[in-house]
Amino acid sequence: MKFIDEVSFSVSSGSGGPGCISFRREKYVPRGGPDGGDGGKGGDVIFKVNSRLNSLFDLYHKRKLSAKNGQPGLGQKKSGSYGDDLVIEVPPGTIIYDKHSSEKLVDLEEGEITFLRGGKGGRGNCHFTTSVNQAPQQAQPGEEGEEKEIRLELKLIADVGLLGFPNVGKSTLISRLSEAKPKIADYPFTTLTPNLGVVKYADHDSFVIADIPGLITGAHEGVGLGIQFLKHIERTRILVHLIDVSGMSGRDPLQDYEDINNELKMYDEKLADKKNHVPLASRPQLVVLNKVDSISEAQVEDFKLSFAKKDIQVRTISAVTGEGLKTLVEAVGKKVFAEETQ
Repeated sequence: MKFIDEVSFSVSSGSGGPGCISFRREKYVPRGGPDGGDGGKGGDVIFKVNSRLNSLFDLYHKRKLSAKNGQPGLGQKKSGSYGDDLVIEVPPGTIIYDKHSSEKLVDLEEGEITFLRGGKGGRGNCHFTTSVNQAPQQAQPGEEGEEKEIRLELKLIADVGLLGFPNVGKSTLISRLSEAKPKIADYPFTTLTPNLGVVKYADHDSFVIADIPGLITGAHEGVGLGIQFLKHIERTRILVHLIDVSGMSGRDPLQDYEDINNELKMYDEKLADKKNHVPLASRPQLVVLNKVDSISEAQVEDFKLSFAKKDIQVRTISAVTGEGLKTLVEAVGKKVFAEETQ
């Protein structure tokens, strides 16, 4: 399924049904009087979080979604049927914006919310009897439903964001730490969809980790997959920065670290005026050197020393062999649950 994290369409609630103009007609009841029933209420527009969804793909081709109108009232004081609600299921982390003003309207992490209410049904003529008007020929029309043009944006909800250049082993790592089964290959931009995995920690605890793909130099300006996926890091509280030390990329590991963090800083600058934005560059970050199985112990120590000179603490792992993964999970778990208790 294609990963879609932004869609726009219009939604409308149902209009209320009109009230009925009717008079009681029964044998031997010459003055039965008005008995027009009320119109039914229009359907609401409800957004409901479905934790099994991780994309807005099902809404990608929608242009307008509408709840049903209420039915007209009937004689014998029978009310019209209510219009069916429109229930729109979305993934956790979906934000609803006004399409034109870009005002944030709703932030959906769990549960459901009534976004637009259906119009009330009109009253039938049985409500309009007075001492001087025993046979009213009037009834109310139903209230019009509401309509709004909206933009939905998905930002993945995870405790931990997994950062790094393409092909540094993020997908392999998340597959080893969790039940996630991401696509893995040996070329850049293998991962075109953020992957979520649940990692078990201690006896009963767990945390969610997200593989954020597509970060390269210039990502904050949209280079590569750029901003398309940078925004997903905004939901995470802790960052794990994975760095390839195998030498196969032809890049310098320390320069990789500095380049990615520079992208975070420049992305923060772009969002400096955004309300409630927590800078990415200031979030807790664990730096992890990956693929140590492919180099000598002496080379590993040299890399540790080069980072230490910059006052950067690092951990070493091999996502392929499993070396260092247990201690990495313990370190990440401690940070996650320490953050929760603060």
